[in-house]
Parts: sequence; structure tokens; C-alpha cells
Amino acid sequence: MSGKLYLVGTPIGNLGDFSPRARSVLEEVDFIAAEDTRVTLKLLNRFDIHKPLISYFEHNKYASGPKILERLLGGESCALVTDAGMPAISDPGEDMVRLCAENGIEVMSVPGPVAVCTALALSALPTGRFCFEGFLSTSNKSRREHLESLVNERRTMVFYEAPHKLLRTLEDMRSTFGGTRRISLCRELTKVHEETLRTDLDGAVRHFSETPPKGEFVLVIEGASEEKKEISIEEALRIAESYRSEGLSRKAAAKKAAAETGFGSKELYDASLNEENTIL
Repeated sequence: MSGKLYLVGTPIGNLGDFSPRARSVLEEVDFIAAEDTRVTLKLLNRFDIHKPLISYFEHNKYASGPKILERLLGGESCALVTDAGMPAISDPGEDMVRLCAENGIEVMSVPGPVAVCTALALSALPTGRFCFEGFLSTSNKSRREHLESLVNERRTMVFYEAPHKLLRTLEDMRSTFGGTRRISLCRELTKVHEETLRTDLDGAVRHFSETPPKGEFVLVIEGASEEKKEISIEEALRIAESYRSEGLSRKAAAKKAAAETGFGSKELYDASLNEENTIL
């Protein structure tokens, strides 16, 4: 008879959020698969839990995953944990869940704190519909393309970001979405220095240009307004042309017009080129 995989949520900061059920499951399973065994060991020691640990993270999942599966097929039970929060959410645990599903292994969830929902609740932005976009790429080009694809997204958007990349990301967001787009920046959630800054993208860039960011951030950004859909591409092109007449390059003018109108900057750039070629 096969064992079970338990997805166990762990605190995202405050150890008081560790649930009695999560503790019970960690005490009862045969072994624990952890993103970082050193981090998980601190949690286990704090609650006097003694179980074998194995490593399972992004860079060893293809080697470690099959080993975990073999033990599950052999009848052992395993708890999968991350350093903080719910496993399998923007996390290699999703591959482990897929492996189990493909091989008939039962997967059980032991819910715990999730930074996405915690930040949404604090944001003061619409929460009825939202999309989670995870971490943006470290590549400037990929990051901008990702943001560009969300120009017309009307749901509230949630991103994770590290402090050393925050300001560049905010600058790219302002360039893509416009400076007046509202944003809530939550840092160090549930920890001693928890803080939520509610402002717009202009204000966020200004604040973190003057105050170096510290701690891990969750960014919650309002979606595009419905009114932007009423603007035709011809009107958007006229706005772009007005910026070009002020001395901006075609690319910069398209970006600025895109932030105002909801059209993609590449779409406006290409349309501007096509229109000019047609005239010629």
C-alpha cells in the first residue's frame, strides 16, 4: 500500500502561526522533504519534533523527486515543506505533486500562512478577483515583457520581490503601468518589522529611491481601469505622436502612451511604424 504526501504550510515569519495540525502531521510522518533542511531543522527544534530530513528544492528536484516517490510507493509517508508558507505555490513542490498524481499517490493539504493572501488582505485594493504573478525575471528584457503582457489586466496583481531588485522592478512597473497606478507594498509579513506602504507607483519609486528597501516584499497592484478600453488605437497613436513631437523617441513615446491608454507599448510602436510606412 502506498504512503501519502502531505503539503504542510509553515509560518511565513511568526512561529505562533504554526498550526496544531501541522505540528501533528510533522510528528507522525516517516520523513520530511524540505526546501532548506537547515531552516526546517530550526522549526522542528523549536517544537521538539524529531524526524529524518531530506533536501528537495529547485536545483535538485529532478534527482530528489524520484527518490521521494520511490519511498512513497514503498508505503512511507512524507511531509513536504518550504522555508516559509505553503509548498507547491510558486515553488518546485508543484512538480512533486504532479509526480504523485501521475503515480496514484494520495496528496493531502495541511493549510498554513500564505504571503499572497495575507498581502491582499492588507492591500486595501480589490480582492474579489486577482492574479498571482510570482517572481519577475532577473533579466531586464524578460521582466519588461512579463509586465508588458499585463498592461490590460484588470484583476488585482500580486508579485513577490527581493529587496535588491525592488527599485528596478518598481521603475519598470511605472514605465509600463503609469505612475498613478495604485500599489500596496507589504514587507516582512507577520515579523517584528512588518510594514505596509499604500501609495501609487510614482510614490513607491520616490520612497525607495530615498529609503533603501529591506526585507522580502509582496507587491499588490491594482488592475487596469475599465475606461481605458474605450480608447481606440487611433487615439492612442495620436497620444504617442504628441510625445514624439516633444522630443521622445518612438519607443519611449509608445511606452508612455501605453501606460496612459492600456494598449501594449509594442503594439503602439509597431502600429506607429506601419502607419509611417503607409504614408511613405
